[in-house]
Amino acid sequence: MKKLRFVVAQKNFTVGGILENVDKISSVIKEAEALSPDFIVFPELSIVGYPPEDLLLKQSFIKDNMEGLDKVIQSTKGGNSVVIVGFVDMTDDIYNSAAVIQNGKLLGVYHKILLPNYGVFDEKRYFASGDKPMVVNYGGVKIGVSVCEDIWVPDGPVVDEVNAGSMILINISSSPYHLLKGMAREEMLKVRASDSRAAIVYSNSVGGQDELVFDGHSVVIDESGKVIARAPDFEESVLVCDISIPNIVGANLHDPRKREREKRIFSVEFIEASATKLEREPIVPTLSKILPIEEEIFKALTVGVRDYVKKNGFSKVVIGLSGGIDSSLVATVAVEALGAENVTGILMPSMYSSTSSVGDAQQLASKLGIKTFTIPISNVYNAYSRALKSVFSGTQPDVTEENLQARIRGNYLMALSNKFGWLVLTTGNKSEMSVGYATLYGDMAGGFAVIKDLYKTLVYRVAKWYNSYRGKEIIPNNVFVKPPSAELRPNQTDQDSLPPYDILDKILKFYVEDDLSFDEIVENGFDDETVKKVIKLVDHNEYKRRQAPPGIKITTRAFGRDRRLPITNHYQRRG
Repeated sequence: MKKLRFVVAQKNFTVGGILENVDKISSVIKEAEALSPDFIVFPELSIVGYPPEDLLLKQSFIKDNMEGLDKVIQSTKGGNSVVIVGFVDMTDDIYNSAAVIQNGKLLGVYHKILLPNYGVFDEKRYFASGDKPMVVNYGGVKIGVSVCEDIWVPDGPVVDEVNAGSMILINISSSPYHLLKGMAREEMLKVRASDSRAAIVYSNSVGGQDELVFDGHSVVIDESGKVIARAPDFEESVLVCDISIPNIVGANLHDPRKREREKRIFSVEFIEASATKLEREPIVPTLSKILPIEEEIFKALTVGVRDYVKKNGFSKVVIGLSGGIDSSLVATVAVEALGAENVTGILMPSMYSSTSSVGDAQQLASKLGIKTFTIPISNVYNAYSRALKSVFSGTQPDVTEENLQARIRGNYLMALSNKFGWLVLTTGNKSEMSVGYATLYGDMAGGFAVIKDLYKTLVYRVAKWYNSYRGKEIIPNNVFVKPPSAELRPNQTDQDSLPPYDILDKILKFYVEDDLSFDEIVENGFDDETVKKVIKLVDHNEYKRRQAPPGIKITTRAFGRDRRLPITNHYQRRG
């Protein structure tokens, strides 16, 4: 056997959408059989979608998932390929599993051994851990099967599969995205392949699920650690690649380490699959490009918005357009995700709104081709002021009056959402959310927080990239050059209350993502008082963040399920 052909199905599955997921899997199997593959590989938990979370506590959900697997098994009748698909197996407990199927028969089930329980992962809450690696004997070629985390640990179960003679390792995964995750994942897989002198076939999910986005980036890597096929990021794709068996055999003959490893004691489950000997025309595998950082982020945002909106039954969105950089980027992402006809912009000027900001918002809307409405807030604000006048008697105007303006705007947007069924996209960024520079029930009011995990400096970078990508000025130049401002009082700028964003964002990265202490941050060259102020603001505003809408994870540590701190918290880390 000189070559084996693998079809890697990088597909977008919906959590809980068992019937639609099964239909998609069955359709791919039918189409892939025309390519005469030896193996068709689907991502982790593709029958139920990832992560199913507390749906796994419902017995009916587990039962429906098993019935879905039965339908997938039936769809393989008459085919020659070995199909590997992710599902939830239930025996003495429930397991995150990979089914190995051929010609209408379930040949075996692999139970995921290493269960991640860090960051956004919570698998030990739901699954029992498997205890036996699996190797498929396919016409004398041994192929190891594993699930996601099993391949991340250097001495994990795939080592035993290699020691048992596996020349190819199949890993099915639903590995969520964060910045540069695709390349980090690829580098890890290259090391596993070269260390084990085995080729790796890696299938990853793609699409959005609540806060998470899955980037795909499925790859096939040869025994030397060279990437020979790569699916495009953030797109559904079917990756087809042939793997040379003689090359793997030759590499192992030249590597005496393999003989020593084979002496180790291990317990592996072997299953038998029927090998076919089909004549096939050679194929040229896809080797998709690596995206620049800004494009990677923009595509992640676009996929996240598209899937959150559509998978939750919405078709149209509404955005408050201020003429600032944040709302400009959110509107741009929304148009790319949903089409201009499904995006509405609302201009809500006040007595403090500058002519240039209103003009910038109008110019952006015109270039994006979206419909807008202008609903001033001054009269309503004056009515609020009159209603509160006696209660506020003897006090001076402060942030209260500023927040009233934001809450009026939030009420407008939610009224439009109720009336027309539009989902409100909020426009706050991570810098603002970190320090509480946002108003509860005001600019935080909405259904989905598109850029809540993008620092302000990153917002500017991605927005500039977009204009360059389009080859013309979509986001007006004035948006980039004017000082950022909430425009809630005369001549206000963000830097009246906050350090410059290039300084603030670095401090936030150290404190929020890296968990550095006050002293450690100061040692990195930052002013004592500035660091104290930022840390105090971050700690004080946990209660606000807990009430924020979900938003797309972009950085290595996002607010929400990724960073979990108590609201009531007397631990001080302010120097």
